[in-house]
Amino acid sequence: MKYTAIGLMSGSSLDGLDIAACTFEMDGDKVVGWALLQGETQPFPEAWQERLRRLPESDARSLASAHSELGRWMGQCVADFMQRHALRPDLVASHGHTIFHFPAERFTTQIGDGAAIAAACGCPVVCDFRTGDMALGGQGAPLAPLADRMLFPDYDVLLNVGGIANITCKLGSRYVACDVGGANQILNALAQTLGLPYDDGGRLAASGQYIPALAEAMDALPYFSWPPPKSLGNDWVQAHQTQAYLNWPASVEDRLHTACRQLARQTAGAIQRIFESEKQSRPAYRMLATGGGAYNTFLANCIVEECTSLMGECVLELPDAGIVNYKEAVLMALMGVLRVLEIPNCIASATGAERDAVGGAVYLG
Repeated sequence: MKYTAIGLMSGSSLDGLDIAACTFEMDGDKVVGWALLQGETQPFPEAWQERLRRLPESDARSLASAHSELGRWMGQCVADFMQRHALRPDLVASHGHTIFHFPAERFTTQIGDGAAIAAACGCPVVCDFRTGDMALGGQGAPLAPLADRMLFPDYDVLLNVGGIANITCKLGSRYVACDVGGANQILNALAQTLGLPYDDGGRLAASGQYIPALAEAMDALPYFSWPPPKSLGNDWVQAHQTQAYLNWPASVEDRLHTACRQLARQTAGAIQRIFESEKQSRPAYRMLATGGGAYNTFLANCIVEECTSLMGECVLELPDAGIVNYKEAVLMALMGVLRVLEIPNCIASATGAERDAVGGAVYLG
């Protein structure tokens, strides 16, 4: 069976809505062929950026209103995308935009009304992927190991550097994953103090100097010592990392340099702990890097350096630009296809749930 699906991803960096049209050829519960047909990012209007940034501190009516309105906006973006590329997908799968993520309290909130998306684009819509896993005792995250297992099985480690960085480690037939720490949320916030949207290629970070006291303050945060499964919310990153980096009295270049070094060290340490917990060693291993932060050459070099020093030769690879930019939207498309086939799309070994879950609510277009 061959399915065409459009995946939607709105990440914590607030750069826009990623839209990816994909095909998946299924043989039972296995993907035997797939392709990314088209990928685009629809930037958030400035008003939406500010609204989403403020929403965690807003009242209940504001949250409900934004949920409905964002769904209509997303649905219109999909309708325009379908028209431009002459597409008629079998379904649309939307992650929504995360406002709250508190796994310790067993709840998560992604807005962008699926019914509104379906009404605007005229296609069946699958959304709300995380809550089924959380109802089974899981973190509701990370979701990326599904794509890592089904679409990229040849890699030992898969790293995604978005607003939050996450890793997936392949342990034979099992996949263990976790969020590592704040990434582009921190780096972009620092660059924006200089009037830049981001640190292009990590050039500013490369010109800076390491600040040991700042890195030590970050390393001392309890989250970094917890074992997986574990996941982060935007609120935690903003409160415990981004504000600390913004407030530290040093040059922007030095703070960027330190943020990259600290993230690289925590990434390498997390990978090492996962492999050692399973009594596995890797004299050399392949790592696939995706997400906007994969283009930060300085950060990538730091990660390779730290991983190699701890575990052996690390070969970091970037796929083609479409996959680098749209992997998470591709993941959503895949999750939507599995949902309508009633095949598990949340991996318990990654989330800590009592069993794999078939996640997602379906709205007919």
